[in-house]
Amino acid sequence: MTITRRLFAGAAALALSLGAGSAALAQDVTLRMHQFLPAQANVPKNILIPWADRVMEASEGRIEIQHYPAMQLGGTPPQLIDQVIDGVADIVWTVAGYTPGRFPRAEVFELPFSMTDAEASSRAYWQLAEETMMDQDFADFKVLGVWVHGPGVIHTDEPVEELADLNGMKLRGPTRITTQMFEDLGATAVGMPVPAIPEALSKGVVNGAVIPWEVTAALKVPELVQNHTELASPALYTTAFIFAMNKDRYEALPDDLKAVIDAESGLEFSGLAGRTMQADDGPSRQMAVDAGNNIIEIGEEEAAKWRAAAQPTIDRWIAEMDERGMDGTALRARSLELIEANTN
Repeated sequence: MTITRRLFAGAAALALSLGAGSAALAQDVTLRMHQFLPAQANVPKNILIPWADRVMEASEGRIEIQHYPAMQLGGTPPQLIDQVIDGVADIVWTVAGYTPGRFPRAEVFELPFSMTDAEASSRAYWQLAEETMMDQDFADFKVLGVWVHGPGVIHTDEPVEELADLNGMKLRGPTRITTQMFEDLGATAVGMPVPAIPEALSKGVVNGAVIPWEVTAALKVPELVQNHTELASPALYTTAFIFAMNKDRYEALPDDLKAVIDAESGLEFSGLAGRTMQADDGPSRQMAVDAGNNIIEIGEEEAAKWRAAAQPTIDRWIAEMDERGMDGTALRARSLELIEANTN
């Protein structure tokens, strides 16, 4: 009888143990993070992977984040935002402008000669998103972070030393706003995602590309063109990014794991991401310098001509927003106000 009781007690304890283990396993989560750059590029290496590591560590191993760089889950960069909405991926990092016109309020940060500092502008982007975008433009997914890169630079096969040099030049642009701006500046703008740049340059599809310094090393741009044109602050342009999570996957998490995700996301993370992207401009720029490439710095007198030529891009965007009932003038003014407020 004693042996039977002991066996029963042991079996009951084992069942309880197995049940507790199953409950614990049921709370373990594996998330697939998908993005368009190779793993060794600066954004995944210095922003996305460290973010994932912090989340996994803070969750004490209950969250696992699997990184799929360079579109390894399939599709094209413009499809990333729908992948996270549809659950093809759990987390994505993408360019808001890869789906032109879909996130109109985010475009305000891409307007020419607006961005002075990537961290300040990224913080302003998050704050304006909380005010106007989360329940509208971004309503279909959980926003983890939004940010912009450092000053956009023109990388070309022939030198661009003044505005007139852009006439007839075919330039890759990242977004609707940027391509419109370069058309206004006299170039022939060609929209394409970042991964397409090396082939487009090598085959002469475009004469140049406009991207920040930080990604040029991963794309080997200084080997493909030897001229790089910079404009002083405020920047010629920047690009608005979205770091998003599938809403259902987030809502299905237990509250303590939601708190882990939330603690590593939001305003501070957005500012950190912008600051990190701009900091990564330096080493990549130095690579071009070390290669003996031609670094062209546009002075203030010439830059004033560029600003005047780009003003129609701003005016057109404001008019478009007004037509869509979004008060473009107010959005523009608020974005600049927030940028200034966040600038030290």
